[in-house]
Amino acid sequence: MVDVDTFRTLAISFPEVEELPHFDKASFRIKKKIFATLTESKLQATLKLSAVDQSIFCAYNSEVIYPVPNKWGLQGWTIVHLEKISLELLEGALEAAYQEVSKKK
Repeated sequence: MVDVDTFRTLAISFPEVEELPHFDKASFRIKKKIFATLTESKLQATLKLSAVDQSIFCAYNSEVIYPVPNKWGLQGWTIVHLEKISLELLEGALEAAYQEVSKKK
């Protein structure tokens, strides 16, 4: 299990990341582009992964991490249940999301 404070600390630990509100969520951005959001009330995060990374991370356990069930999921947006995910898996997924969004212009 990962708590919201740990998630927040991990997400803002990457270079040049800022946390800003995004509707009812917190968003974590690099160069004004969102790579992760956090919905504290649901203990849930959403990450922007590449198609390859999404398939790899979701293969771990579809009850822990899975594509958003609509067109956003097809674009790489992936739901993470913080109460079920291991710290190591979350660290890898956050790193992948950060890298995916930071490389885009």
